[in-house]
Amino acid sequence: MDELISIIVPVYHAEKYIEETMDCVSAQTYTNWELLLVEDGGSDRTVEIIQNYVEKKGESRIRLLRQPANLGAARARNRGLLEAGGRYIAYLDADDLWTPDKLEKELKFMKEKGAAFVFTGYEFADEKGRGTGKVVHVPETLSYRQALSNTTIFTTTVMFDTEKIGKELLEMPVMKSEDTALWFRVLRSGYLAYGLDENLVKYRRTGKTLSSNKLEAIRRIWNLYRRAEGLGLLTSAYHFCFWAVRAVKRRV
Repeated sequence: MDELISIIVPVYHAEKYIEETMDCVSAQTYTNWELLLVEDGGSDRTVEIIQNYVEKKGESRIRLLRQPANLGAARARNRGLLEAGGRYIAYLDADDLWTPDKLEKELKFMKEKGAAFVFTGYEFADEKGRGTGKVVHVPETLSYRQALSNTTIFTTTVMFDTEKIGKELLEMPVMKSEDTALWFRVLRSGYLAYGLDENLVKYRRTGKTLSSNKLEAIRRIWNLYRRAEGLGLLTSAYHFCFWAVRAVKRRV
């Protein structure tokens, strides 16, 4: 029997997109999954939409988990990780979309490589989820040192094998850019990330996401280098320059 994939989605004020996101998971050609929707103390209709969807579809694979307050994406993902029953962990943001074969292709790739950590290419999309034609290609592998200058790993594309990487290592740090901080920590621990250079994800850019704020992105990556990774000033500046060039290329 195929092994279970646990899909973790932090959900906060996602009423506009969450049904479409649930649809893209339900349409997966790989069917042994559970979808953990961690609602993070929002005040819109997201919970009602999820509950109606589950009832209408009779979808037992979708689980709604509710945080006691708005605790942030890192804690929401960590709650999902704690509750996950699958060997494999995949992350999906509440406004992003997968192609129907995303899980099937990524898991096959992971097994072929004998990898513990994999990620895929992706395409930028507009607010309606339509691809813009701007596809981000990914390298075959990324080591820790390479990743410091190339933060191309996008959260909605990753998959982990918890039989090779323990859940304790996969807990996201509670800080800004918690996802990138996690990639750095896993890679720094000696793992190699394998990239499947296929466009299997649509990254919806709504203008409201953290990454759409360029100055904030600069502050976050600099703080990661200096505080989270403890890199010296010159080393941080070296990696930052390469990061900036690649970040611009991804978006133009």
